[in-house]
Amino acid sequence: MANNEFDCTALTPEQRDARLALDMERLLRFGRKHKLIKDLDVLVARNTLLDLLALSAPSESKPPKENPETPAALLDEMVELAAQKDLFDGAVPQFRINFETRLMGALMPRESEVCKKFKKLYERKGAKAATDWFYDLCVVSNYIRTAQIAKNIQWNSASPYGDLEITINLTKPEKDPKTIALERLQPKSGYPACMLCKENIGYAGRVNFPARQTHRIVPITLAGQQFYLQYSPYAYFHEHCIMLHETHKPMEMDRQTLAEIFDFVSQFPHYTCGSNADLPIVGGSILSHSHFQGGRYVFPMQKASIAVPMTDIRYPGVRAGILNWPVSTVRLIGRSSQQTQIVANNILTAWRNYTDESVGILSHTGDTPHNTVTPILHYDEKDGYILDLALRNNRTSEEYPDGIFHPHKEYHNIKKENIGLIEVMGLAILPARLKDQGAQIAEILAGQRPNTSREEGSPLAVHAEWIDQLIAKYGTSMAPQDANNAVKQEIGTVFSHVLENAGVFKQDKEGQDAFLRFMQSVGFKAI
Repeated sequence: MANNEFDCTALTPEQRDARLALDMERLLRFGRKHKLIKDLDVLVARNTLLDLLALSAPSESKPPKENPETPAALLDEMVELAAQKDLFDGAVPQFRINFETRLMGALMPRESEVCKKFKKLYERKGAKAATDWFYDLCVVSNYIRTAQIAKNIQWNSASPYGDLEITINLTKPEKDPKTIALERLQPKSGYPACMLCKENIGYAGRVNFPARQTHRIVPITLAGQQFYLQYSPYAYFHEHCIMLHETHKPMEMDRQTLAEIFDFVSQFPHYTCGSNADLPIVGGSILSHSHFQGGRYVFPMQKASIAVPMTDIRYPGVRAGILNWPVSTVRLIGRSSQQTQIVANNILTAWRNYTDESVGILSHTGDTPHNTVTPILHYDEKDGYILDLALRNNRTSEEYPDGIFHPHKEYHNIKKENIGLIEVMGLAILPARLKDQGAQIAEILAGQRPNTSREEGSPLAVHAEWIDQLIAKYGTSMAPQDANNAVKQEIGTVFSHVLENAGVFKQDKEGQDAFLRFMQSVGFKAI
């Protein structure tokens, strides 16, 4: 949208303001074209932007005709010009993002208007039409940061369980020293209580909290409870949405939770819906606010087949089985939402108190619970509701202080964070450092760089043992492209092992026999 050859730094103050004023008109034209604002709204939006940009009057020049899909490039230019005017500290990345969001906030429809339009579309044209419109609003407002998301590095990696999906997440910039220093000076604030709370709508942000002037949510009722539907600004998959409870209350996993998940998929059958577990280590990054995640995406887990078909004769309408998946998972398939929920709750209730010391599973330590599930539900027109219940345990030990069923230390160079909902479904979200580190390791395998991983201060020190293993396997004379492909596949293999670490019933005979014993204890028989 912006001219890539345009040099913002070569302008006089007068030229800079003239350019900003013209860019403002370009942004207003974009807003009209994409129906963020109507003709009368332009007057208000223009005056709001004049104030934000410290301009005295609009541009006298007509904006050029252009047809961008998002305003990202134009906003980049406007933010740079505003930083040169000292409207904010341009050396702090979060302040740049917050100011950009503030600019787009001037073009956003009110929350009540968004809710009214969504409800009208849902009632007249159906769930898909409503979410299509809402998702598009979030894209054209740059709330969903598609330009940043496109920078992520993604590939598929073969595994014994089918292809896994690997993503190196480049959307969130590393914190620079100035940002870190400012965060330390930031007074503590309990508002909003977390990044999911409904109070985030329109929030101005701060150095350690993102601006949310472009953030919109729509109310939905799930199993009698008030929730809100929103999209994730840094989507990890297509139409990555979040359903947050209206109250800032902790995650739970019980019969009500399952009912809420089923209700969501019943209302939005084109979306998958899942929940992180409700216990630390095996849960997600936010346990303090009850929420679900979903999206319009087919995950690797959903493509996995049942390895051991099973049945519970009490519920003939529900098919079941042990999934061919590294994280120990029970799959239920049923056309009846109610009956499938009953079977799922039977499994959850049994698992909560299940102990099998022969494979290291203890349900409690004293009064502290360890067993829970990660549920994932989607709807298939042919088969009905398909629910995957990943069995989880968050126990620690002296050998595994981070978690027995957590990424083990030998894999921490690739993945040391919790295995949450998204990873359980077979989509790895890996740190940005692996982009450069992976490229350097490939150069070692191609003989283009010496192996310095054992030297003091080496950025590859965290990978030293892994690099030795790769050199022993591949040597150091690979073709560069082959070396790159090998590193990608080996990263995928590590992710596969990390998922196996999270599996409570291991993939050997002892583990699978133990899995069968658990299923039999619930009332299932292999068929």
